Amino acid sequence: MTAFRIAVLVSGAGTNLQAILDGVHGRDGIVVDVVVSNRADAQGLERARAAGVETAVFEAGDYSGRGERDRAMAAFLKERGIRLVVLAGYMQLLDAAFIAEFPQAVINVHPALLPAFPGAHPVEDQVAYGVKISGVTVHFVDDGVDTGPIILQEAVTLPYTRDDKEILRVLHHTEHRLLPRAIRLISKGAVSVDGQHPRWVRVDEGALDDDG
Repeated sequence: MTAFRIAVLVSGAGTNLQAILDGVHGRDGIVVDVVVSNRADAQGLERARAAGVETAVFEAGDYSGRGERDRAMAAFLKERGIRLVVLAGYMQLLDAAFIAEFPQAVINVHPALLPAFPGAHPVEDQVAYGVKISGVTVHFVDDGVDTGPIILQEAVTLPYTRDDKEILRVLHHTEHRLLPRAIRLISKGAVSVDGQHPRWVRVDEGALDDDG
């Protein structure tokens, strides 16, 4: 079986990366081939090394701009035969040229029910608005900000608190389940974008009959 090689991009603690390493790495032909960060001190890199996964760092200061950095990163991943790029707490926008190198093969997890509360501060925005139902979205990445077609979504009832960290902890529980599930579905060819309606994504949940 040819390995389904994925790259995971992280900027911080890497808890979603850990869920991927624990839930899909080395199973059903899925291999986390490399973990990439824009920060050399990202804790997620340590998680990767502990799992025996290669790491790479592409810091903005080493390049003339984001475009050059992203082109170098895309070339690095293409050379490794990466079939899916997973953003797991990667706090950088990707250049359109990077996305073009991996058509319908870059995904992100977002702690809100998109299209509501996109952007870099979704938890704070939801607390400020006083929402009672939040959720998690796994979506394809396009050249907008959290605007790509939705793959999986799940609603989460929020606790009565204004503590951002507590709300994020609750949402992380769903993220850690939904993101590995999306990766498994994609690896099995069970996710496709409707050619006539590019906002619609077909997902064959039956492809994971062993999933509870």
